[in-house]
Amino acid sequence: QVQLVESGGGLVQAGGSLRLSCAASGRTFSRYAMGWFRQAPGKEREFVATISWSGGNTYYADSVKGRFTISRDNAKNTVYLQMNSLKPEDTAVYYCAADPGLGISVYADRYDYWGQGTQVTVSS
Repeated sequence: QVQLVESGGGLVQAGGSLRLSCAASGRTFSRYAMGWFRQAPGKEREFVATISWSGGNTYYADSVKGRFTISRDNAKNTVYLQMNSLKPEDTAVYYCAADPGLGISVYADRYDYWGQGTQVTVSS
């Protein structure tokens, strides 16, 4: 079992930055690939970024590539999402998720554990 708690969301102006954190419980955190997803009002949940268990492999949605950076600190059981050059269309609830499988995935159904989400609002 892994429990995930996101933090760091808030209101920011377009062009600004935020860093989201996702703290995980459990001693097996380092065995999981981790991902960030987001869901805007009236839209389906979408993939944002993922990172392998070691941190050596990452992958991003085209919409955030070059602006967002995913990282992890296995000693702190935490995964981060640094978000720069934010746009109004980045407004959403952001969720972190844990995937026990090998490798990384953009598919939400590969992820077994989810946090409650943190709201990010970008004003124009």
